[in-house]
Amino acid sequence: MEFNRSGANALMDITSRPELVFVRGQGSWLEDHNGKRYLDMIQGWAVNALGHSPQVVVDAICAQSKLVLNPSPGFYNAPAMRLAELITESSCFDTVFFANSGAEANEGAIKLARKWGRVHRQGAYKIITFEHSFHGRTLATMSASGKAGWDTMFAPQVDGFPKAILNDIESVRALVDDQTVAIMLEPVQGEAGVMPATQEFMNQLRELTHERNMLLIVDEVQTGMGRTGTLFAYEHFGIKPDIMTLGKGIGGGIPLAALCATEAASCFAHGEQGGTYNGNPVMTAAGVAVFETLTAPGFMETVNERAEQLSTGLLALSKKWGMNGERGLGLLRALKLDQHDGPAIVEAARNRNPNGLLLNSPRPELLRFMPALNVAADEIDLALSEVDAIITQVRG
Repeated sequence: MEFNRSGANALMDITSRPELVFVRGQGSWLEDHNGKRYLDMIQGWAVNALGHSPQVVVDAICAQSKLVLNPSPGFYNAPAMRLAELITESSCFDTVFFANSGAEANEGAIKLARKWGRVHRQGAYKIITFEHSFHGRTLATMSASGKAGWDTMFAPQVDGFPKAILNDIESVRALVDDQTVAIMLEPVQGEAGVMPATQEFMNQLRELTHERNMLLIVDEVQTGMGRTGTLFAYEHFGIKPDIMTLGKGIGGGIPLAALCATEAASCFAHGEQGGTYNGNPVMTAAGVAVFETLTAPGFMETVNERAEQLSTGLLALSKKWGMNGERGLGLLRALKLDQHDGPAIVEAARNRNPNGLLLNSPRPELLRFMPALNVAADEIDLALSEVDAIITQVRG
């Protein structure tokens, strides 16, 4: 199969892409248009919770597509009702709004918090977020994010997102005023380089929000749905947030996200939130299949076994190469390099023969690992040995 340059040119140029086309995938492996296979430790940026083309998701999509594709969000449909029920039964939340992307779910969380502030806090609207955070690519979620340069990229920003420092409670307290309605954070900052919040900090945030009558919002677009070794990352900390967003892994590879809220935080009036495809039955049928797989007996125990295996292997690599250790929760982990050669390692890994390896370097001094939650033990071992060989290659 030839690479279609005219087809590539027809796509809007929004990122640098290598000249390869992935044509099929199964589990932890992808195959390109030349027949080359790649061990995938990215999985669509933690999207493919069960790997590529998992049979349970394929079956759910096929079965539902023969029944009804889109009755409109103005009516109930069975898969959406079932998935909402599964989420509320397994969490501290009472209501769910389904969206198409994590950014859309986070946009909804911002709107819900501002509406709550109007109803309960005399119009308070500010939401404290954090430096280096990532909440999406809409104007509001970019404004909420703490990525360098995003404050001017599409200026003017949406107002009302002062930035604190993760794991520094005094930096948060200094920003609270009468107009502050919520604090919003990722339990693990993924794009920042897999930076987890500490137990103490999460407890302090919950205490502060209770003390000042504010909402606590957890953005679990990347950390939710088993990624950190518990179904939701907030469970690690023993706290109960008011609002949570989900995305990526909830659909197992298809566009699905969720805005979850407690009954006390749910205050949208009719007409204030919606969307053409929200709660689409095909998407939510896939979500049900993913959810039931993740919560099946023994599944999360295996996730944590693979997480321990990956962590131990990364620490061994770090020790061998004199690096700076590793960090993360569950199967969201980062190897802390001692040089800024992450991008070079990623490129060499992809170009390796006969099989490539897909890695991610969100910062030049880091490699991020987000394998399928059902990745096999021998696939973890293979990835670790390949990383070792690739570092040898890149560093000579």
